[in-house]
Amino acid sequence: MVRVKPATGGKSGSGGAPGRRRGMIGLVRKRLLQLLLVLVLLPPVLTVIYSVVPPISTLMIGRYVQFLWVDRQWVPLEQISPNLVRSVITSEDSGFCENDGVEWDALQDQVEALSEGEKPRGASTITMQTAKNLFLWGERSYIRKGLELPLALMLDAILTKKRILEIYLNIAEWGEGIFGAEAAAQAWFGKSAKDLTRTEAARLATALPNPRGRNPAKPGSGHRKLAGTNLARVKGAGPIFGCVLGK
Repeated sequence: MVRVKPATGGKSGSGGAPGRRRGMIGLVRKRLLQLLLVLVLLPPVLTVIYSVVPPISTLMIGRYVQFLWVDRQWVPLEQISPNLVRSVITSEDSGFCENDGVEWDALQDQVEALSEGEKPRGASTITMQTAKNLFLWGERSYIRKGLELPLALMLDAILTKKRILEIYLNIAEWGEGIFGAEAAAQAWFGKSAKDLTRTEAARLATALPNPRGRNPAKPGSGHRKLAGTNLARVKGAGPIFGCVLGK
């Protein structure tokens, strides 16, 4: 008489479920690690590409995705008025030619102000703003600010100062849908960026912190005062523009 061995399918089935779960968890972990690797490697790879290819900002990408109007005309730094270069550096980052992408003393001051319950003021350099415009989102947060630091150091290590400023001046927002110095000069003053006067440059530079709230063509009293201060600071700035203007 042949004896039939009892089926063990129930046991193997119950043991297979945990195995499948472990396999799924392992797959998810692998995919997350791959995603993290891409996120880490993408900025330096893009930065190398941006050393020769005109980039666009994340804000511009957002507008394109929403089918919103974007006005940006890329021009080399040589076709942007030195008046605007001086005004922007003086207004946004007077230590641009000397720092490594981060103003550590200013950053420490902001950390101390925050720890004392005070409202911190902006400590972003031109390089940090460029990093934010290229790789991050627009809404302010401590997470975004923390990410700006390594990205700015990376930009400063890979790109020349001249290229960083060239990118910044071609992707900075200067009004609703207006990006870059050439589009801004055409929109607000009806002329090319290379022909901007000192006063026009000062008005554009001091509009950068609030590009949708300030009108460079018809500035309010507060904006005019900021532009006047910028003109005076540029005049007494000294040799802080050498890395981009050569003098």
